[in-house]
Amino acid sequence: MIPDNNRATRDLLAFYAEAGVDVAVGETPNDWLSNDRPEPQPAAAAPSITPPLPRPPVSAPVRAVAVAAAAPPPPDAAVMAAREAARSAASLDELRAILDRFEGCALKASASRLVFADGTPGSRLMLVGEAPGAEEDRQGLPFVGRSGQLLDRMLQAIGLARTDVYIANIVPWRPPGNRTPTPVETQICLPFVQRQIELADPDILVTVGQPSTGALLGIQGITKNRGRWFGYQTGTREIRAMPMLHPAYLLRSPIGKRLAWRDLLAIRKALG
Repeated sequence: MIPDNNRATRDLLAFYAEAGVDVAVGETPNDWLSNDRPEPQPAAAAPSITPPLPRPPVSAPVRAVAVAAAAPPPPDAAVMAAREAARSAASLDELRAILDRFEGCALKASASRLVFADGTPGSRLMLVGEAPGAEEDRQGLPFVGRSGQLLDRMLQAIGLARTDVYIANIVPWRPPGNRTPTPVETQICLPFVQRQIELADPDILVTVGQPSTGALLGIQGITKNRGRWFGYQTGTREIRAMPMLHPAYLLRSPIGKRLAWRDLLAIRKALG
């Protein structure tokens, strides 16, 4: 049987896209594991007609300022700055503007744009996921890729549309390669989503997946805690909170959909 090279190539590209490899960095392939790779040749200098003008010397203080501006602050300082900045926001629009200017998280440098929220602020139900993926990074909205399409169908199954809920993420910038955010990155961004929940003021909070469950509810083990109700302090009152399996997990393990369906029915009942 002759292998279908075109199909194999398409499958490989699809695998790379799912893994987050969506940007080409060169025109020609390189075997970086080979021992006999040709050494890069220095580029030939273009002939100069007139000698270049001498550059003015840069003073040491200016260099120090440039280096300090490029380097992110230490994690402890970034967390403290995030808490102060989040606390100063009086509305969701103001919080978004503050977060868009925040430079304390290194993920901002590699992401295309801020992914703040979607849905309707003030809805009775708020869902908080983990971090944006490739499609979310392109559109600037949470849960719009394959996982988001499944989440939309899950909400529709209990009579809710995306406009009936408010959706956000623990981390508002896409981690490179769709990796899981590090604990440091999560702690830096956590004050913003906590303030976001407080300003949105939902009646029910659903933490989607383990990262948001661990960060917001302080519990580990999504499979043993999903479907259980917990109390969450918004800053002004206590509301009901429930962990739920992430749609990305359900796409990989469809057998988990029966558990997710039970959780959805419990949410529908709680909404009355």
